[in-house]
Amino acid sequence: MEAIISIIIQLVAGAVGGNGLGAAARNLSLGTTGNTIAGAIGGVGGTWLASLVPALAELLGGAGTGMDAGALVGQGVSGLVGGGILTAIVAAVRKATAK
Repeated sequence: MEAIISIIIQLVAGAVGGNGLGAAARNLSLGTTGNTIAGAIGGVGGTWLASLVPALAELLGGAGTGMDAGALVGQGVSGLVGGGILTAIVAAVRKATAK
């Protein structure tokens, strides 16, 4: 059960990060659906990457290590950042290949 809650937090935070980036940087927007999908995937991936770096995972409250409030906040933050980063990467690649 706690794994499902963690993944939901990562997906939602990533989607928010992707849409936030799309709203802030219009030239990197993939549209609402694209921002949401890329952000959600980036949210899960960003949290996974953060959990691979022990110092970063500890800084973010033990991202991916359990169900306490610190870990959930860490997963949310890393998901938000990961979602924004992946959305920017996908948008930049899409823009570069469209030329």
